[in-house]
Amino acid sequence: MKALEKLTSANDANKFICVGLDTDIEKIPSFLKSSSRPTLDFNKAIIDTVEKNAAAFKINFAFYESAGYDGIKILSETIDYIPDDILIIGDAKRGDIGNTSKMYAKSVFDHFKCDAVTLNPFMGYDSLEPFLLYEDKLNFILALTSNTGASDFEKQKLDNGTYLYQKIIQKVNEWNTRKNCGIVFGATKNDELKENMNNIGSLPILLPGIGTQSGNLKEVISSFKTMHRKQLLINVSRSLIYKSGGKDFTLKVKEELVRLNSEVIKLFET
Repeated sequence: MKALEKLTSANDANKFICVGLDTDIEKIPSFLKSSSRPTLDFNKAIIDTVEKNAAAFKINFAFYESAGYDGIKILSETIDYIPDDILIIGDAKRGDIGNTSKMYAKSVFDHFKCDAVTLNPFMGYDSLEPFLLYEDKLNFILALTSNTGASDFEKQKLDNGTYLYQKIIQKVNEWNTRKNCGIVFGATKNDELKENMNNIGSLPILLPGIGTQSGNLKEVISSFKTMHRKQLLINVSRSLIYKSGGKDFTLKVKEELVRLNSEVIKLFET
């Protein structure tokens, strides 16, 4: 199945929440830390618990790369453990030129076998082209991110009166000739999301910022209802996977994921 088909299939099954496996050894339940591979055991427990309800898994490479060789092994084994029919996003925020970009693309798509990746467009089209040549994958390109520093560059006004992030959205639409491009748009930027839905058009959207960063789920879904469209992933990481520090952590994670999906469904229906 192509990456876009996995996303569409998940949304058709009323699954909208992307589970962020940004696993921090300091935050997992303490009873797991006596294990020989606590991070991997934690990830497997989460995957086993939510695989029937998760729309996708987003794995932030930094949390694994920071642990060196062992972390890379855990990253690889975590990806291998996820069922084939679930979208896997390598949250690596790559973007470079020439052979460097080509090698990054081979790493994410050929070696780690991710279905999708997050990309930084700052260096322009040629820095992303090697990723875009993978027609069966999805490339979520940073447009307007959820952090407060987004105003430093992404919200700078251009000479024509539009903002830099709007120029990025325009370019992503132009680059989407293979129907394998999407954007990252912060769920904390609801006013901008609503104002730009027409510009975004049919691009798939990865929406981080719900939960710990206080994004408003109701406002996010209201923007999509105006367009009568889906192809969206609402990423939830820390507020979901660390819902409990006890031995009931998998139960609490599942309950929260089911609640979030149900809330999204109700918001679409009302």
